[in-house]
Amino acid sequence: MDAQLLKQATSKFDDAIDHLVTELAGVRSGRASAGLVDTIKVEVYGQSMPLKAIATISTPDAKTIQIQPWDQSNLAFIEKALSENQNLGLNPSNDGRVIRVTLPALSEETRTQLARVIKEKAEAGNVSLRNARHEAINAAKSAEKSKTITTDQVAKLQKDLDKSIDSYNKKIQDISTTKEQEIMSV
Repeated sequence: MDAQLLKQATSKFDDAIDHLVTELAGVRSGRASAGLVDTIKVEVYGQSMPLKAIATISTPDAKTIQIQPWDQSNLAFIEKALSENQNLGLNPSNDGRVIRVTLPALSEETRTQLARVIKEKAEAGNVSLRNARHEAINAAKSAEKSKTITTDQVAKLQKDLDKSIDSYNKKIQDISTTKEQEIMSV
């Protein structure tokens, strides 16, 4: 039972790391990246869909993102969604076939704001880890009350979780530090 709880918690820890990596891919750095726009929601066909589900996204050079919708009638919807996304401050240009987004150079103020966003996302990842750990410990204590595991097993699980969460916190720190350095380098 305790091994199963540890495995479930570890799975949630991995999910938190994956989510953080996905979130940070959407944070703009000095280089164009498809990850910057691929999760932006676009209202098409009566529903909200991620951009990557309705278009091909490429980066022909370091400062340009090119978006080519599979259905040309979606061009205006994509352009609107990109323009309305205030977090990125993008100015798309539509030539009737593809949308190009040219990324301007980052100012020092923008870099500082993005570094703050990265820290917030990293802290959200740490909170997810703590919540998963807390859920596993509560489940173990509940199982202890119902006499399916012993107090020693609960203590061992808690010790294993603490050791595991330390390594995952370090991963989050490393990921966020790398992204911060990427943004702060001119």
